[in-house]
Amino acid sequence: MNSISKKTLASKSERVDNSRAALNLAGTRVTSQRALILEIIRQGEGHLDADEIYRRARQKQPRLSLSTVYRTVQALKKLGLIQELHFDESHHHYEAKPPTKHHHLVCLGCGRVIEFQYPLSRIKRNVAGGGDFEIVDADIRVTGYCPRCRQDRE
Repeated sequence: MNSISKKTLASKSERVDNSRAALNLAGTRVTSQRALILEIIRQGEGHLDADEIYRRARQKQPRLSLSTVYRTVQALKKLGLIQELHFDESHHHYEAKPPTKHHHLVCLGCGRVIEFQYPLSRIKRNVAGGGDFEIVDADIRVTGYCPRCRQDRE
């Protein structure tokens, strides 16, 4: 086995161990399914829905059921390890709890989701409804068209 393969294996093992540690810190029983699902969400490119989490998890644990995925994402959400996002009415997406607050641009053409940051202090200053409303948090979802879809529309 070459050094790159060993390094890759060590990295994957570390990530699973980190997921197990996060579950332990959250005070929940650590199961292989919970650790796997949390790791899939953490390493997921973009924002995954339950079906995509299920598809990826079945590659590692073929006997895993879709209902286990749904129960696990709800448990992880309650523990504060992941957050549930609503980009459209049809289904939910999940992402690991980010270290910094961010918001989302959602393309109406292709469904692509782009994260962006906008400080809460600016939102408070610019949107507080004439100063009468105390803003404590904000989740912003902006819809429009990405450059590729915009070009396709022309």
